[in-house]
Amino acid sequence: APESLMQALEDLDYLAALDNNGNLSEFGIIMSEFPLDPQLSKSLLASCEFECVDEMLTIAAMLTAPSCFLQAPPGTEEIARSRWRRFSHPAGDHCTLINVFNAFRAATANPTPPGNTEKWCRDSFLSSSALSMAEMIRAELVEIMKRIELPISEPDFGSEENLLSIKKALLSGYFMHIARDVDGSGNYLMLTHKQVAQLHPFSSYYNTKRIPEWVLFYEFSISEGNSIRVVSEISPHLFAELVPQYYFSNLPPSESKDILQEVINHLAPVSATKEEQK
Repeated sequence: APESLMQALEDLDYLAALDNNGNLSEFGIIMSEFPLDPQLSKSLLASCEFECVDEMLTIAAMLTAPSCFLQAPPGTEEIARSRWRRFSHPAGDHCTLINVFNAFRAATANPTPPGNTEKWCRDSFLSSSALSMAEMIRAELVEIMKRIELPISEPDFGSEENLLSIKKALLSGYFMHIARDVDGSGNYLMLTHKQVAQLHPFSSYYNTKRIPEWVLFYEFSISEGNSIRVVSEISPHLFAELVPQYYFSNLPPSESKDILQEVINHLAPVSATKEEQK
């Protein structure tokens, strides 16, 4: 549909993948080397700048592979959630995916007894085939990074600096996927259009006491009960720091936009001072 095509071109423009003539920019050409969604490609390339490439490679692979969380049989939902809680990361679902992937790798490297990785997956209500596919995708992405001579930073998962870097890399690609809890009960209103969504049941924030106000999400699904899937908490300050101004100015008016505008206005004098110092 023409509307879909125009929306796709607009999104590529926001991601700096197009030049003024509508052709691929130099950055867009590098993005197109990866067999990933453009936003994920952008986040992966941004991770080179923020030195969290190892972690973003895992996130990209886990998001590209099918969901690793298995639908729990009726009556075992609470058991499944308690097993998944072992992998939960306070920073959100993206870091939870890293925990799951690292645990799977550890189980594969040291299965007890040998060959029992599939049992470990079943007991954890995780898909062995999805995690194996994520491992293959990650290896492929590493090969592409090496081929086009992009730097791969050493793993540093867990440090505060690293967690902040991961969120910056994710925001570089997913600034169009931001939502705000408007009433404190998990009703998220998206910035791009006035659509209300709830957290997906597989989210580590689902059924917890602490519901983040501002989140970055991987995708919105109407078929799964208007839910946002794979979400991580972000601060409006971090969003204001990384969002392209021309994208922000095109957002429809909303209370959330007004709040962010105040944050941007507050950050503006600081940014101006930094520019003068440069």
